[in-house]
Amino acid sequence: MQNLFSVQGKVVVVTGGSRGIGEMIAAGYLANGAKVYITSRKADVCDATAARLMDTYGGECVSIPADMATLASIEGFVSEFRTKETHLDVLVNNAGVAWGAPLEDFPEVGWDKVMDTNVKGVFFLTQKLLPLLEQNAAHGSPAHVINVGSIDGIKTPIFDNFSYGPSKAAVHHLTRVLAAHLIKRHIIVNGIAPGPFPTYMLSAGVGGGGDTENTDWDALGKGNPRGRVGTPEDIAGLAIFLSSRASGFTVGDVITCDGGSVVS
Repeated sequence: MQNLFSVQGKVVVVTGGSRGIGEMIAAGYLANGAKVYITSRKADVCDATAARLMDTYGGECVSIPADMATLASIEGFVSEFRTKETHLDVLVNNAGVAWGAPLEDFPEVGWDKVMDTNVKGVFFLTQKLLPLLEQNAAHGSPAHVINVGSIDGIKTPIFDNFSYGPSKAAVHHLTRVLAAHLIKRHIIVNGIAPGPFPTYMLSAGVGGGGDTENTDWDALGKGNPRGRVGTPEDIAGLAIFLSSRASGFTVGDVITCDGGSVVS
């Protein structure tokens, strides 16, 4: 019963790891002894985050910039990752985008960009990394895939982001489908549905312009049943649970991390 939540020495990939929830999850793995690879579309931002996380938490954080919306970029990421590692223990499919516009004006590009990144990217990155996930996976020590959805894929979103909620609902069901197929290959797939966290995406949605430092998170948190927005410990703790021995019998679930928003 010891070391139930240990991720020491594991090799982890976190997509969209340069900021927001992805950065919080990457930080949690680093602080607990894992080797972490992060991706984002902007190379300079990805590189800077990897350096900052290592300065703060120690360990090794490697930046491999990539756009999870295109198959060519996904294959490029996997190719570069293969030059550095022979196996993968944990894949966190976190990269995601949103698009806001009124219903009558919602554009095709806003639909396609969100679906390509949030759904297609999750499937094809997982597909391309399967050989590395299977490399060290065994009955007693499975590999793990964690898909980051959203409570907007469970309940109706409050914003006019008409492709975002459906994309996250698709991620939730894709999680169940992949879990059913991969559990026999010693790969456990689960999902997380976050609620309000102090991220660029939420700041932009509530009128903060993406300025996470100056958005009034305390005021926003007062509308949450928990009385606050989420913290890095909340989301990192759940990710660590879902990639440790503690979750060895939890398969195909999507766990909310939202302070009680959905149930309330």
